[in-house]
Amino acid sequence: MQFLHTMIRVGDLQRSIDFYTQVLGMQLLRTTQRPDQGYDLAFVGYGSNPEHAEIELTYNHGVDRYELGTAFGHLAIGVPDVAATCAAVREKAAALGGAITREPGPVKGGTTMIAFITDPDGYKIELIERAS
Repeated sequence: MQFLHTMIRVGDLQRSIDFYTQVLGMQLLRTTQRPDQGYDLAFVGYGSNPEHAEIELTYNHGVDRYELGTAFGHLAIGVPDVAATCAAVREKAAALGGAITREPGPVKGGTTMIAFITDPDGYKIELIERAS
């Protein structure tokens, strides 16, 4: 078995593509338009399947926002320097949406440096500092 992708529903597909590619440095891997079925897809990631898991951004025509609920937690991304990543996110996210919701610091009860940001739709993304 292999983990392939996570699907999240977004209210504005281009806004989400811009956030994940321009703010988080992912690549737009492929898109699919399904006008007869009423949805469009964009896959983003740091590489393609099967070597890397992807995020499937799903836009359902006519739906510009979703209630996120309480079941979903967050996506997690490893970064070499949490503080530097947050500085870059702070600069870029102002124009593209998203925000830092937990400043860089150690995880509660540990020493691993983490931070949390949100994307333009409010999905939480944990940044976890990983040595290169």
